[in-house]
Amino acid sequence: MKTEAEIARDRTIVRWWLYSVCALILTMVVVGGATRLTESGLSITEWKPIHGVIPPLSEAQWEEELEKYRQIPEYQLINKGMSMEEFQFIFWWEWGHRLLGRVIGIAFFVPMVVFWAQGRLESWIKPWLVFGLVLGGLQGAVGWWMVASGLTERTDVSQYRLATHLTLAFIIFAYLFWFARRLAPHPAPDRSDQAALLPAGWMVLGLVFLQLFLGGLVAGLNAGFTFNTWPLMDGQIIPSGLLAMSPWWLNAFENVMTVQFQHRMTAYLLAAAVLYLVWRTYRTTGNSRLRRPALVIAAFTVIQMVFGIATLLGFGNYTGTLSMHQLAVALVHQGFAVFVLAASIEYLVALKGHFARPGSVSTPV
Repeated sequence: MKTEAEIARDRTIVRWWLYSVCALILTMVVVGGATRLTESGLSITEWKPIHGVIPPLSEAQWEEELEKYRQIPEYQLINKGMSMEEFQFIFWWEWGHRLLGRVIGIAFFVPMVVFWAQGRLESWIKPWLVFGLVLGGLQGAVGWWMVASGLTERTDVSQYRLATHLTLAFIIFAYLFWFARRLAPHPAPDRSDQAALLPAGWMVLGLVFLQLFLGGLVAGLNAGFTFNTWPLMDGQIIPSGLLAMSPWWLNAFENVMTVQFQHRMTAYLLAAAVLYLVWRTYRTTGNSRLRRPALVIAAFTVIQMVFGIATLLGFGNYTGTLSMHQLAVALVHQGFAVFVLAASIEYLVALKGHFARPGSVSTPV
């Protein structure tokens, strides 16, 4: 039987390992955004989980890769006549994106096996980590499922599949961050505070995930390159044409105007929910462990909205090729979404407290 000190030591090691994996996922979100914005995602037309680690190393191999790319609609209808140098630019973005996915898999799997063999993992932790590994494998499959949607009939990937792929990345981050933070020693607040504040906390987290999915639809349809004014959209608060498609529900997923509009409106709804969360927290408790993360969520939400507006306005002079400034602002907006998500999780973690130690009255939940 391990002592309390040994359990605390092992939890610290596991926690910091998971933090590092979360940092890699944050990097992956940013690199994935760059891959999308540079229209690089279809440059590699095959899925080779092992052999694909090695990039083209000779002129003949580069010609072979370019010839494969010439067979898909994106090349034939949009990039016909692309030079080798132009192809290599988009190839390296996609190759880097896929390589980083493999690195994340190794960074998760290898330490998990080592810690398991060393006996550092409590028995109840193991299923959590195995499920995290399953989610990672699923993400790889979803990534290829997304790419495959753009290789035959379309000139880009399906916005449905892109939004699914992006949202799953955020789910994996949230899962691992939640688990890591609850391995850190911090007591749960009074049950009365939990009962009063957990519904608001879960509401904010749900809206964050909804907004992340909607952002994926915006990216998938390139909707951010249209209606580049704020606060009005197409000169109106509620623009006409939101329900132009039939059946009506298609507008929420395929109408560029509607997709951008609902992303804007959900941002306002999220901001209102966060303000309510702060008000409710301060009205309910004087506990700084709860008040502080509530304020952090509010601050991060405001910052993210500023980044979103800057991205939208910056795309106003888009000419078909993004400038480095436009790309940088857009990537900051996508990457900072992870911080908003992390802040939302941190608030719930503060309410739930750390995972109970083995043999204690409560069990890990």
